[in-house]
Amino acid sequence: MRALLELVRAPAALSVPGDTMAGAAAAGRRPAPGLALASVLVYWSGMALNDWADREADAVERPERPIPSGRVRPGVALGLAAALTGAGLSTAALAGGRRGLAVAGLLAGAVWAYDLRLKRTVAGPAAMAACRVLDVLLGAGQQARSAVPAALAIGAHTYGISVLGRAEVTGATRGTAERALVASTVAAGLAAASCARGGATARTVAGVLIAGYLVSTLPVQAGLRTLPDPENVRQAVRLSILGLIPLQAAAVAGGGRFAMAGALLCSLPVGRWLSSRLATS
Repeated sequence: MRALLELVRAPAALSVPGDTMAGAAAAGRRPAPGLALASVLVYWSGMALNDWADREADAVERPERPIPSGRVRPGVALGLAAALTGAGLSTAALAGGRRGLAVAGLLAGAVWAYDLRLKRTVAGPAAMAACRVLDVLLGAGQQARSAVPAALAIGAHTYGISVLGRAEVTGATRGTAERALVASTVAAGLAAASCARGGATARTVAGVLIAGYLVSTLPVQAGLRTLPDPENVRQAVRLSILGLIPLQAAAVAGGGRFAMAGALLCSLPVGRWLSSRLATS
């Protein structure tokens, strides 16, 4: 069981429900737990598929991962990816009807395209960002246009994570760290823009959360300019994945959902504790 949890990067899934919650808050609608579950299932499917697609490279670069270490067979990983994708699409249809199924279908297609084709191309970071953008829009329902700034904010941060993820084996260059820093700064600006229409209290709370996001993200990424070795890059990736949570909470608070934003923040220490025990990158 532990090997399967490592395969799907189970702790990192705590960074996923906030996408649909942010989309719902930006669209002025109640969040649908079923859509959050659907996004988690698709996320897990992408992690399993990623390791199946990278099994030969991982045998050389990351032999401790579940497939090259022999703890999970390749066929099991591929079958799990397909089953989780199907479960995610079914859940999205039940929770969001035709529109939910349509957006979840686009999301699943983007995930499979990234893992099987785009990951190692120049389009890889943008493709990964697009997956998160679609995840936010999944939660927005019919009012997707209202959620575009929040979706782009989360997508920009994800772009930075993907840029860093490419350096987990070889180590970062100064340019890699700077691209991640720019992506995080853009994400903060877009998050602020997504909250501009809220009331004074909502804008204030969101501003505090955005500041917290920057404090938790920028120093770690900036440190890679002087300490760019692979282990530090992996640590930066792990922290950046969890850094999505305060960014999502800011978007949720900007929509006036303060209790929901607080609940999201409560998952942050849990995610850090779990990621110290199971791989998230």
